[in-house]
Amino acid sequence: MGVAGVNGLDRQAKLSEIEKLTSSSVLHGSESLCNLLRFLTKYSLEHPGSTVKEYQIATEVFGRPADFDPRLDSTVRVQTGRLRSKLAEYYAGDGIEDPVVVEIPRGSYHLLFHHREPDPKPVPAEPAQELALVPHTPQPRRRGLVTRALAALVVLGAFSLGFVAGPLFQRSAAGESSEALRGLWLRFFEGSEPPLVVYSNAAFVGRPETGLRYFNPALDGNPSIHDHYTGVGEVMAIHELDHLFAILHRDMRLKRGRLLTWDDAKTSNLIFIGSPSENLSLREMPGTQDFVFRVASDGPRKGDLSVVNVHPRAGEETTFFSTNGLPIREDYAVVGLVPGLTSAQHALVLAGLTTLGTQAAVEFVCRTKRLEELLTALGAPPQSPFPPFEALLRVKVSGGVPIHSELVAVHRNK
Repeated sequence: MGVAGVNGLDRQAKLSEIEKLTSSSVLHGSESLCNLLRFLTKYSLEHPGSTVKEYQIATEVFGRPADFDPRLDSTVRVQTGRLRSKLAEYYAGDGIEDPVVVEIPRGSYHLLFHHREPDPKPVPAEPAQELALVPHTPQPRRRGLVTRALAALVVLGAFSLGFVAGPLFQRSAAGESSEALRGLWLRFFEGSEPPLVVYSNAAFVGRPETGLRYFNPALDGNPSIHDHYTGVGEVMAIHELDHLFAILHRDMRLKRGRLLTWDDAKTSNLIFIGSPSENLSLREMPGTQDFVFRVASDGPRKGDLSVVNVHPRAGEETTFFSTNGLPIREDYAVVGLVPGLTSAQHALVLAGLTTLGTQAAVEFVCRTKRLEELLTALGAPPQSPFPPFEALLRVKVSGGVPIHSELVAVHRNK
């Protein structure tokens, strides 16, 4: 007989629940998450009441070297967040009747086991057109594969940045009811197909072993092009959208920017991730008109990418650059809700000067409080749909991680 532990559960009951989890459809094929879950289980059983250090998880579970620095590598935080989401999915679906529930409290790496509290009564289903902010039981295709597949495309720092970005803010609670989220996102699910998320994949020349650089048609002639790379911010951004859409109980489709077609644009609502400097599809599709990306043609930052405020309002500056050189401490990003190719389509542009700004732009539109702040700046009622707009964000970066963003300018389009 096992020794009784926390919450009156014995060791065997806890281990049995972990075995059910690792054998479930939710975690099937997620070997890294299963390894993390087993490691946290072992630690919590051997060290009740204490929390394992991020460094220990990084080196013992994910094989990171002894000089692992959590400020530069967010693997543990990202993977723990994914595991936390998987646990929520399992207990909302396959494990809805399990008497034992396993949780990872936010801000820690320690497992908690407790008896399930009986539900007082079932919750009625939301109307079909509403965005129900409830934990989502995934479809068989496994939404989590999206993030794993994109992770294989990462060139650290989108070639020019040598670090990995981490989460910008805590996510909204899964059970939170948000009119602001509905006001922005509902229109993207009006078509017959889920929205198409178009992420940047710039053209590179060279080899990873000897050095990659952006393709320059004026200098490079007609060499072999590498177009299968994207930035870490784009990967984190898609992970964020994946999580949000799971909460909203909606699907999305993915396509590399270089593969987007006119037929796609004419039949889909589009979400562009990345600036026209890397998301080349934005050079041919409708984009923002007030805040545009341009390479400086003169001045001390000649040749650098900037955001230009084409129609500045009173008191607004006209040109914005990210930090000159490394490390990046400040970036700028554009968020724009613009018309699609037809009157039936919508497009959302989420783009930074660097990959970190792009991540911050996506996380901005996934946060209830930030969207409420944006509605106020637009002069729109709190519960109204978002009007077409363009907004400029200033993004503060520390240790290669976007930590704060603020609205610099907001233009309401006609």
